[in-house]
Amino acid sequence: MNWENLKSRFEGLQTRGEDLQHKIRGLRRRLTLLLAVVGPGLITSNVDNDAGGIATYSQAGAQYGYALLWSLIPMTIALYVTEEMCARMGVITGKGLSDLIREEFGFRPTFFVMITGFFVDLANVVAEFAGVAASMEMFHVSRYIAVPIAAILVWILVMRGTYRQVEVIFLIACGFYVTYIISAILAKPNWLEAAQHVVIPNLHFNAGYLLTLTALVGTTIAPWQFFYLQAGFVEKKVGPRQYPQARADVLVGSISCMVIVFFIIVATAATLYASGQRDITDAVQAAKALIPLAGKWAGFTFAFGLLNASLFAASILPLSTAHVICEGLGFEAGIDHKFKDAKIFYGLYTVLIAVGAGIILIPHVPIWKIFIFSQVGNGIWLPVVVIFILLLVNRRDLMGEHVNTLTFNIVAWVTAIAMIILTLVLVYTSLFQAAPPPGG
Repeated sequence: MNWENLKSRFEGLQTRGEDLQHKIRGLRRRLTLLLAVVGPGLITSNVDNDAGGIATYSQAGAQYGYALLWSLIPMTIALYVTEEMCARMGVITGKGLSDLIREEFGFRPTFFVMITGFFVDLANVVAEFAGVAASMEMFHVSRYIAVPIAAILVWILVMRGTYRQVEVIFLIACGFYVTYIISAILAKPNWLEAAQHVVIPNLHFNAGYLLTLTALVGTTIAPWQFFYLQAGFVEKKVGPRQYPQARADVLVGSISCMVIVFFIIVATAATLYASGQRDITDAVQAAKALIPLAGKWAGFTFAFGLLNASLFAASILPLSTAHVICEGLGFEAGIDHKFKDAKIFYGLYTVLIAVGAGIILIPHVPIWKIFIFSQVGNGIWLPVVVIFILLLVNRRDLMGEHVNTLTFNIVAWVTAIAMIILTLVLVYTSLFQAAPPPGG
């Protein structure tokens, strides 16, 4: 009897062990599949934290302390909803956004998208090289040395690398955003107060507060990211079977982006706002101000984060623009193509890098006017692109069963309308107020 009991228990343990092994193998397969797909969502979301974005977040913390942290949750939802639709279209159709606009709506709308995208993104690229120049000058390196070297490195990375190699470097760049977490910790904020402001809205109806809130939304969701994200999934050849993993990639990217925004606002709120230094116009000024308040490492890690973000965005923005134009005209596009097979794609990338970096080297160049132009351009471009996305993603002949559900459509349209209204407000204030607006 005892032998039978022992035998039965042993067999039970053996069965449970086999079940556990089966679950582990299943988990490994899912993890492997996720790692194969991950990239476009994480990269695109984090590039939003570029030079203009960091300036905006720094101003939000310096001017209003923790008061604007509540906006991060709705901004995360808005970022995820808009990016998820593009990821879904790329995965289901196997085509880029500009390609779909041309096929479904004709050449004229596509031409407007291409021309607007080129000039707006060129202004954005200039802004990123301005971030490189400003951050390196904090380390006592002249812009006339730093900017050309940065431009050459960015150009070589894309011209010589495969898509997978470039993606790995971009993912490593995402990891360097941890510098803002370090800066926030060194600033010794009131974590409990910051957490309370995340979940409890703290609304003010004065013009400055509303403008800063609008700038936060405007700098977080930009039109270029939709084209780059969708092209990324197409270039990786992610198919309908990998859609759940693609959606997870977008979700993780959206959340990680807002986590970094949280720490940037907390770092400046705990130091600049607390000490009364609230007149901050750019990220480097914030980094310099952090040094006497939180120590030199807090300031230097903040500045290094700006350098990383600027280089990151200066690599990706021209790629997005090249995809927009080449897809719209039906030319070959993508890093995995040889130069001889995609001359227009690589030519556009080269022009954007060279012109963007070259403008920064012109003495007394009006950087604020360029920031404003890119901001206004994004404001004009964004509503058009978002409406195209919503029209396309609801085409059953294009998306089949993967069209938006009623609930998702409601959330998407509310998000889109709110984004459009806020962005138009930002365009108006950028054009008509005397002082430069926060961020870019």
